[in-house]
Amino acid sequence: MSAQAYDPLADQRTPEGPQFDVFLAGTVFLDIVFTGLAAMPAAGTEAWAEGMGSCPGGIANLAIATSRLGLRTSLAAAFSDDDYGDFCWRTLAEQESVDLSKSRRFEHWHSPVTVSMAVDRDRSMVTHGHPAPMSASEMIGSPPRSRAVILALSAEEPLGGTNPCNWAELARQDGALLFADVGWDPSGTWSPELLDQLSVCHAFMPNAVEAMAYTGTDTPRDALYTLADRVPLAVVTDGANGAMAIDSMTGEEAFVPAPRVTALDPTGAGDVFGAGIVLGTLCGWPLADRLAFAEVCSALAVQQFGGSLAAPGWGDIADWWHGVRAAAGHTGAYADSLARRYAFLDRLVPTVPVGAVHRAAATIARYADLGMASQAVEEPPVKAAATTVTDTEDPDKTRVPAQKE
Repeated sequence: MSAQAYDPLADQRTPEGPQFDVFLAGTVFLDIVFTGLAAMPAAGTEAWAEGMGSCPGGIANLAIATSRLGLRTSLAAAFSDDDYGDFCWRTLAEQESVDLSKSRRFEHWHSPVTVSMAVDRDRSMVTHGHPAPMSASEMIGSPPRSRAVILALSAEEPLGGTNPCNWAELARQDGALLFADVGWDPSGTWSPELLDQLSVCHAFMPNAVEAMAYTGTDTPRDALYTLADRVPLAVVTDGANGAMAIDSMTGEEAFVPAPRVTALDPTGAGDVFGAGIVLGTLCGWPLADRLAFAEVCSALAVQQFGGSLAAPGWGDIADWWHGVRAAAGHTGAYADSLARRYAFLDRLVPTVPVGAVHRAAATIARYADLGMASQAVEEPPVKAAATTVTDTEDPDKTRVPAQKE
């Protein structure tokens, strides 16, 4: 049975409107994830993992997260012509409905690969790759019209500079809101000049460590206030402690605690959170609802191994909310608090079609792995998500794509 799409922006769509809701550019990695390791292998030894999975990673985490939430998503990325590139292209375009019209295939350039090893709810990674044969701005040219662009601040291709061909600047001039993030600075410099680019951005969504480092402040809240002087929507995530934000456009300030979660794999959690913030902003939701929605999307993602393919769809969100409502009034103050905090889902979930898109597990996995990842938010219990799995002992078994049930 085909999954039914839910369009959260249906009432905003017009023939003259933007072609896409979200446009992205970046590097797609092939992620190979080993799970169930008792410990990292010691030098000169071999360790056997209980399970493994493969899925597109890098910028694909964000593209899949936004597409799963019903946002029309277009991605510009370099893809190799090797088998890894074929797999990532096929998964994004055919399974996840991500537009790749601004992406390109390159001969004699191999796909970037990351091997991730999960041990005791943490992970270590090894990555190999080479720079793309072409810059993002060269590859994209004129970007398609979109409501939003999600990007990482970069010293190499700065925003608001003198380069008129910067793809993100062109998208902004065409009406797109820029939602910015920032990566870890391995040099330890944390140059505050990088934040000058926020002058052309609508939103900035760093984690607490990054926010404090770039602003030179001692607490996440102090960092938030400093950032709110620079950008209309400032959001700071603080892991299990939750998230806080200030929207100077609406005059709102909010803090939302994170739902209780068994975090099995944090890969892509920040991307899923960002996708939720973008969706809520485009829909015009109150700030507290945007934060709460992004938090539960992230919580549902980290309950499973697999990075991008663990991103929830509306079917997962509807299942979770039904579980919350069923537990409210029966299992204690925490369940009652969740029901109050997420009451706004009552006006959304009834319009989500039965059989709406659910997330998928990484495509190369053992059925036994799924039992480890069946719990989402710890209270109340949640219905296990639908999964995309191949049985390694019977490769001809039917595969259920992530966008289909």
